[in-house]
Parts: sequence; C-alpha cells; structure tokens
Amino acid sequence: MLAIVRIIIVILFTILVCVLGCFFCLFSPRNPSHVMRFGRLFGKLSYVFGITIISRVPAEARDYGPSIYIGNHQNNYDMVTMSNAVQPNTVTVGKKSLVFIPFFGPLYWLSGNILIDRANRTKAHNTISQVVQQIKKRKISVWMFPEGTRSRGRGLLPFKTGAFYAAIAAGVPIIPVCLSETEGRIKLNRWNNGVVIVEMLPPIDTTKYNRENVRELADYCHDLFKAKIAELNKEVAEIEQKMK
Repeated sequence: MLAIVRIIIVILFTILVCVLGCFFCLFSPRNPSHVMRFGRLFGKLSYVFGITIISRVPAEARDYGPSIYIGNHQNNYDMVTMSNAVQPNTVTVGKKSLVFIPFFGPLYWLSGNILIDRANRTKAHNTISQVVQQIKKRKISVWMFPEGTRSRGRGLLPFKTGAFYAAIAAGVPIIPVCLSETEGRIKLNRWNNGVVIVEMLPPIDTTKYNRENVRELADYCHDLFKAKIAELNKEVAEIEQKMK
C-alpha cells in the first residue's frame, strides 16, 4: 500500500513540476539557472521515499565557477539523491532520447541541459566540442557521469574519457561528487529507507594534463571515487547502526 501511495505522489509531483516548469522556462528558455532550481525541487522527493540525505559541499567547491562536475551514476534515484548538490549555473549532459519522456523531456531541454546522440560516435564527439564551447562562451559548469550508464549494483564502472577531454580542452577543473551506494537499499514498501551521503570533493586541477595523458586523469579520478564511496558506505552503515 505504501508503495502505491508513493508512486502516486511521485507521478503527480513530477507532472506538476514539469508542466509548471515548462511554462516558467518559456520566459527565459535554456537558461542554465533553471537546472539547479528544478533539481532542488526533485530533491524534495527524498522525503517521499523515506531517505535521509546528508549533503556535503566544501567551501572550496561551492559555486566554484566554470567546472565539470562528475558523479557516479547508480540508478534512477540519483535524480533525487544527488539533485541538492547541483551548483548554480550548472547544466547536465544526457541522452538525446530523454527529450521524448512525457512531461520530463520538454523540461529537461527547456531548462538548458545538453543532449547527445550516443548511438552516433561522431555526433557524440562533436558534443564534447560543443560542451567546451558552451563552457567558454557562457561561463557555465557541466555535470557529467563518466561511467556513461547506470551501474545498477555492479559497482563503480570504468570511466570513459569524454568528461576529462572536455575539462582539459576548456581549461576548467574536475569536481567529483561521490554518492554512497543506493542500489537495492531503497524499498518502496519500507517507511524508512535509511541514509544516503552525497559528498563533493575539492576541485582537481586539470592544467597539467593533455590529450595524451587524459586516461591518467580518468584513472586517478576513478580511484578517488572508489576509495571515497567505500568510505561513505562504511559511514552510512555506522550511522544506521546507531539509529537502530
């Protein structure tokens, strides 16, 4: 019964936010400030799912300026659990097919996010160039998931190099955003779904890297994520043990 109630609330909330959000965005379409605004609204769904979010954004990473934020992509709950970490003037990069999702798709596009065609390697490569151009021209930040897909309980997947190429070419830092594991931990029929920690790490300078050693940067960030996620999982377990 609880699951049905939650699903109904989420559907109604999503439709309301998306419809009203589209009208709101029409006054300043594709304005990057919309992404944080609506991201924070979707973050409110954590209360509906019974998730306690602990969000940590260090002072040196808060509203840092043009950057590329990278996060670990686990499942659809990421939109709820990671949304509150989105910083001002930041847009995301998503699959072109997202625009066809009823209600959500139009809002995703109108709010200024970048769509890529992953089925076409040439277009995807051109999109990285567009990301670089947008960062330089509009002075925006971009949020990307270097795994390229949801891990769905398979652990941290290998990082693709697109986000790192873009950061190097744009001359902006990489800012990691690590999320404790949520796969299999959120049950719709359970009232309390525990604690999730979202932690943003200090900016990583990319000026010493180039196209030749971009894999080195990607591997360094992957190791950083792997260690931090393990640390966050341990902390979550300790917090939940104390709550029992």
